[in-house]
Amino acid sequence: MTLLLVEDDRLLAETLVDTLALERHEVEHLADGLAARTRLDRADHGIALVLLDLNLPGCSGLEVLETLRRHDRDTPVLILTARGAVEDRVRGLDLGADDYLAKPFALDELEARVRALLRRSERGQPLKVGSLVFDAPAQRFSLEDEPLALPPREQRLLACLMRHAGEPVDKTRLAEEAFQGEPMGDNAIEVYVHRLRKRLASSDVALRTVRGLGYLLEAT
Repeated sequence: MTLLLVEDDRLLAETLVDTLALERHEVEHLADGLAARTRLDRADHGIALVLLDLNLPGCSGLEVLETLRRHDRDTPVLILTARGAVEDRVRGLDLGADDYLAKPFALDELEARVRALLRRSERGQPLKVGSLVFDAPAQRFSLEDEPLALPPREQRLLACLMRHAGEPVDKTRLAEEAFQGEPMGDNAIEVYVHRLRKRLASSDVALRTVRGLGYLLEAT
């Protein structure tokens, strides 16, 4: 399984290559945006996952991502951004990135995100957490083999939590990913979480609050 790391910081790139190699991944490294765009601008690129810095020489990571998504909507992309670069993160997610990490980040968190994205990258497979299933192309949820009808904002929130199943997601991240950066107060998110908890209450899926870290969706 080959991962593509697009990162122009040499020391960081060397660390990430070594770390991912310990996880038994083959890692191809490019330090230039134009080279990455050329590498990914074909259907048979053979890459299982892309780790993509946004601030690159040659062309930006967003341009690389846009090129990839013109012909490939399936290969997972984890974008690496400077802490606080909210607009870039939102733009990356809008262009089709699957997840992001803000620098500096812990290596064990990177490893966990990579594992999660690779698990979810089987083409055509719906997201599943216990008996909860999300068919992303059809935008349909089911719970215990029964349709689960949700208002649009609860749909977006639950889909985001399912993409991060097994890891806590804080309110800032939920606002950025589920609601694309639109103004969303903490109380509003708490209301939607409360409603989702009630819908899941009698099932094998739990939506927990992890103090100081956020909300965790998991099978019980």
